[in-house]
Amino acid sequence: PRLFRILRIDGGSLWTTGHEKMELQSRLSPSNSRTALLAVRTALFYRILAFNRDSCHCIHPVLPLCRKGAQLNVQAKEIQGQSLLYLAVEPDSYDPDAEYPVVILLHGYGASMSDLAGLSPSIHSTGYVFIFPNAPIPMQVGLGTTGYAWTPPQDSGTEEDEVNSQEMLEILFDEVQERYNVEGGNILLGGFSQGGMMTYRCGLTRPDLFAGLLILSSRLPTDAAISDNLPEDRNQPIFVAHGTSDMMISVNDARRSREFLESEGYAPEYHEYEMGHEINQAVIDDMVVWLGNVLPPGPEN
Repeated sequence: PRLFRILRIDGGSLWTTGHEKMELQSRLSPSNSRTALLAVRTALFYRILAFNRDSCHCIHPVLPLCRKGAQLNVQAKEIQGQSLLYLAVEPDSYDPDAEYPVVILLHGYGASMSDLAGLSPSIHSTGYVFIFPNAPIPMQVGLGTTGYAWTPPQDSGTEEDEVNSQEMLEILFDEVQERYNVEGGNILLGGFSQGGMMTYRCGLTRPDLFAGLLILSSRLPTDAAISDNLPEDRNQPIFVAHGTSDMMISVNDARRSREFLESEGYAPEYHEYEMGHEINQAVIDDMVVWLGNVLPPGPEN
């Protein structure tokens, strides 16, 4: 398995991964160096790129995986599945003969499977198997970097695109169940931004498979795409976290999604935070409590 780690430069921690949101911040190395470090802010992480100051050519990307401020390592297996490439983060001291609950998290538009992997040690390091799939649609997100999307932008996407991604995810769900010997009802599905939309689309219709849904800075797809396929069982736990200053997906969209869910008989646990399109520590703290109640950690926890 690949090992992703924190990188420290000049005594300061720099973090990485994904391109959900790009805000460029220049961080220069000492004045006698010809290298500039460019930190690309994402939903939760920084991607650090090393540039030659004179030519402005990218020297190399640095790809550690850890939540901002954390001093943690994450070991992740990169697995080419039948339909999608994904990262699997297994528990510390993983016992393949034991049964662990599974948490599947879907990244946002323009990011990649590594974008949310740094969350795993913050949630629980010993009680869950975490799965982070790569979306199927590649796209250039700048600085010579490829990101991925579950569906194209709204003005160019079609219903067929959404159906294709959903079918690929359903193949992945079956594969993960078989690989990790996990039964339906012992899996949680979640996602950030566009990944949250796919979570609604794939998860609401499968309360038999998913013990709960985790929605981060996202909204429902069109009501019609959801309401026509809702099951009779409307007791599925749903955790929703959204920033009041989100400029990518308005908090009003999140509120309308909550209202729709409640009108259909669901009782989502809804939270608003003073933040933008991101995941902050308060979100992590609240969702860890919720997750522990909805899908308790596995063996010996």
